[in-house]
Amino acid sequence: MADYGQFCSVARAHEVIGGRWTLLVVRELLCGSRRFNDIRRGIPRISRTMLSERLQALVQAGALQRIEGEHGPEYALTEAGRELMNIVSALGTWGQRWLPRQAADEDLDLEPLLVDMQRRVRVEALPKEPLVVRFEIEGQHQPRFLLLKEAEVSLCTQNPGFPEPLRVRARLPALVAWWRGDASFAEAQRMGLTVEGPRALARSFPDWFDRYLFAEVRPAARP
Repeated sequence: MADYGQFCSVARAHEVIGGRWTLLVVRELLCGSRRFNDIRRGIPRISRTMLSERLQALVQAGALQRIEGEHGPEYALTEAGRELMNIVSALGTWGQRWLPRQAADEDLDLEPLLVDMQRRVRVEALPKEPLVVRFEIEGQHQPRFLLLKEAEVSLCTQNPGFPEPLRVRARLPALVAWWRGDASFAEAQRMGLTVEGPRALARSFPDWFDRYLFAEVRPAARP
């Protein structure tokens, strides 16, 4: 990227973190991802080459450090990287408040949504016995499975061997609308979201999650 040629710290910082994908990489690290493949799960449209370049640039800028973990290379935010939380939070709040939210008209991926759901499980609210929630989303070739137990919450492509009492069926926009705070769970159900299984578990399902971090940010009133 060509330099802006300005003394201003806004311009100089934008040269480092303003490139496509960069702040999404930072977002994933702020949310707890440390390994290359985990970061990419939250940003499925980034190429492996581009992700490698962005990680290297952040290391060179002093926002990340690359360390050798037990199972291979890992990335950890430095003090400079953690300070980017303010920027990411401001962008999330601004986007939630000012950008139109019409999930049915958006080009959406399922994987980042389920990854965020996995991150925001309220373990203390789960049933005592481990269980798996099966997600069948319209237009997706394969179901996904969310393992929920006190010691582990995992997003899987196959049932890892636990009871599967609940099945979530929906069009992706309906699930997004609930998770993002565009609609209540009851409104999402009227949009086609269903949770099938024992009544007590199905009714408690929404309470197992802290919704999207910015779900409580209300849209701005428009003239």
